[in-house]
Amino acid sequence: MSPLEIGSLIALSTVIILATGIPVAFGLMFVSISFLLFFEGFYSLNFLGELFFSGLSEFTLISIPMFIAMGGAISSSPAASDLYSALDRWLHRIPSGLAISNLFACSVFAALSGSSPATCAAIGKMGIPEMRKRGYPDQLATGSIAAGGTLGILIPPSVTMIVYGISTGTSIGRLFIAGIVPGLLLTLFFMFWSSYYASRSGTLITSSKKNYTLKEKLELVPKVAPFLLLILAILFVLYGGGATPSEAAGGGAMMCFLLIAVIYKVRNPFKIWKILKESSRESIMIMMIIAAASLFSYTLSSLFITQSIAEWIVALELNRWLLLIAINIFLLIAGFFLPPVAVIVMTAPILLPLVTQAGFDPYWFAVILTINMEIGLITPPVGLNLYVINGIAPDIDLTKILLGAIPYALIMVMSIILFSIFPEIVTFLPNYFMGEI
Repeated sequence: MSPLEIGSLIALSTVIILATGIPVAFGLMFVSISFLLFFEGFYSLNFLGELFFSGLSEFTLISIPMFIAMGGAISSSPAASDLYSALDRWLHRIPSGLAISNLFACSVFAALSGSSPATCAAIGKMGIPEMRKRGYPDQLATGSIAAGGTLGILIPPSVTMIVYGISTGTSIGRLFIAGIVPGLLLTLFFMFWSSYYASRSGTLITSSKKNYTLKEKLELVPKVAPFLLLILAILFVLYGGGATPSEAAGGGAMMCFLLIAVIYKVRNPFKIWKILKESSRESIMIMMIIAAASLFSYTLSSLFITQSIAEWIVALELNRWLLLIAINIFLLIAGFFLPPVAVIVMTAPILLPLVTQAGFDPYWFAVILTINMEIGLITPPVGLNLYVINGIAPDIDLTKILLGAIPYALIMVMSIILFSIFPEIVTFLPNYFMGEI
């Protein structure tokens, strides 16, 4: 069999194995080991342990559990509730202000937690019932939160950006900067659509009847401001070169635990242990995927599949824009079935050389890839955010949640087109602060 035929067989086998519901890491390991045994024999097993653990040997990986613990500490405290309440007090008189404040809260909480499902759960538990109570259509109430939650993997500090940086050998600090403007623009686009949809729905949308005084508007600021300042401090030390991503993540996690202890009195050892246990579980899942994907990548390389795919694409002599369209379609489909971390560690090392050879910026491509993964979070069959929202509002049919999320997915597609036509939107900020590459 030719390498391309073997690659097609591996792709088909991977889809079938993962469709059974087996955890992604174990599915990738099973496919990798099976094909290595079949084509290279039992001798290949001598290197499996070393290959598996080499995928976890990168020092920067330490930042992943630290950022996850940071998000876990914030999610377990009333910080999300205070953030939501503070924004509602300032924006409740603006037309469709609750929808806008929900998306604003999603964007800020996404930066604090770095997790899309956590953002959906934290803001959705408060925002969806309140929006429905005030007359917002169910599709808007659920779709806006589902889409707002996806911002967690784009707005820094982002775990998926860290994984991309480790997988491709690119600067994590520069990746974080590259995600700022696209993340803010997506938030604004979501707000515009939400406001438009609310105004044309024909449903009476009521504002909060309470008139908040300036004192009431300001009273939550001292509780919320330290967390926002912490995010700015993390970004500052990363961009200024004062700390590595691992050091910044460790310092950020420690400060988050101190803040929830001081501000919200979260000092019970059992509560802290629960945060650490849940953060460890999520971290181990991501680490296992990274290690398994490292083994999977070795299998593709060892069987000359990666090289053959690259040669085949080059031989097609595609126009750079046709190549980009093909890559986006591939990433979009992959995002429908696999979690973002799995797609990034499996595909980024293969696709990045093709993208850079075509003249595209690697940090710009990271943003394009991430937005594709965001679309996958609100589209079936996986659509993790859709199921999180359905768990919060089980009386709303999953189909209605999906219909509410589709316009936001289309906004993300249009954003990819916008950033492709004007890549400077993404590259200006990192080039300004860190120089051109």
